[in-house]
Amino acid sequence: MSTVYSTAAMADEPKGLLETMHKHKFLTSTMPDNGDVNPYAVIVAPTSVGSIEQGDVLVDNFNNISNLQGTGTTIVRYRPSTKETKLFAQVPQKLKECPGGVGLTTAMTMLKSGWVIVGSAPSTDGTTRTKGDGCLLVFDANGQHVATWTSPTINGPWGNMATIDRGDSATLFISMAGFGLQSPDVIDPKTGYPVMGNQATVLRLDMTIPAGKPPVLQSQTVIGNGFSARSDLANFLLGPTGLALGTDDTLYVTDGLDNEITAIPNASTRTISAGKGTLVTKDGLLAWPLAMVMTAQGHLIVANGKNGQAVEIDPVAGKQIYAHWLNADQAQSPPGNGNLFGITLAADGKSFYYVEDDINALRIAMP
Repeated sequence: MSTVYSTAAMADEPKGLLETMHKHKFLTSTMPDNGDVNPYAVIVAPTSVGSIEQGDVLVDNFNNISNLQGTGTTIVRYRPSTKETKLFAQVPQKLKECPGGVGLTTAMTMLKSGWVIVGSAPSTDGTTRTKGDGCLLVFDANGQHVATWTSPTINGPWGNMATIDRGDSATLFISMAGFGLQSPDVIDPKTGYPVMGNQATVLRLDMTIPAGKPPVLQSQTVIGNGFSARSDLANFLLGPTGLALGTDDTLYVTDGLDNEITAIPNASTRTISAGKGTLVTKDGLLAWPLAMVMTAQGHLIVANGKNGQAVEIDPVAGKQIYAHWLNADQAQSPPGNGNLFGITLAADGKSFYYVEDDINALRIAMP
């Protein structure tokens, strides 16, 4: 599929969300009292339940106070209505139920029933030398850890979750980047980088939600596989990160190492893997695409990892529409390199929240 791109939208192109963003506001530090850093996941609460108010923003942390990746254990809550920030949940780093311990990733969601589900891709030394398979942790709406999910299909839950929430049942889509991952010391002589594999997957989890009880897994289906992943000293690992579900049941996936976005059709019903799916767009304004969200217009907005830009894409046309600077920190090269990760729409659908890893902050982009 051909790709057309520009740093500014052409006059004959439909306006997207990024073109309307004119304000960027610091909201809060994402560091809790225990000193966890490196904010990853950002989600907005869909309902008021327990200690959560609808519209609250939850952010988790991947690093501990020593800045070791794969050791963060906290989720903080920011309340837009009062501008209050407080700790929502914390678990022990050496949680025995989770293979390898805890390092909370960008894989996080909150269901309308109040359950918060978050992925762990743990380490003990901050690198994949000591990586564990990890798990999915379930919290109630008061931040209490109530369940841990492990299985042979769960290994390094990494990408931001796409969610179908029906109230009494739900379907989650999560990328798994841990399969076949080697130590960063294992270098490919041809590239000079750690050895790259293609064993990362996209996993669909189908669950029921009994009244007043935690979700119960009913089935797990690998609907995508063959995605690139490798260890990285600066970033722990590089693998498929962004997942967003279209209204036509197409799941879009960012593959940072191949610098592309692909599409998996019939995501909620397919019984076999689509492989990497079909190519939507590649290269152009993309610079290691990470977390991704779908707008009301049906466009994709993806945060770049190699610079501080977000990129808007029309996935049906396969067209890159616009790039917008979220973080232009000149301390990195290119500006903002490595500073972005999680991104999510605000409750009004006209603004979006994002995190800045360089200053451990939650920000909002607004019209």
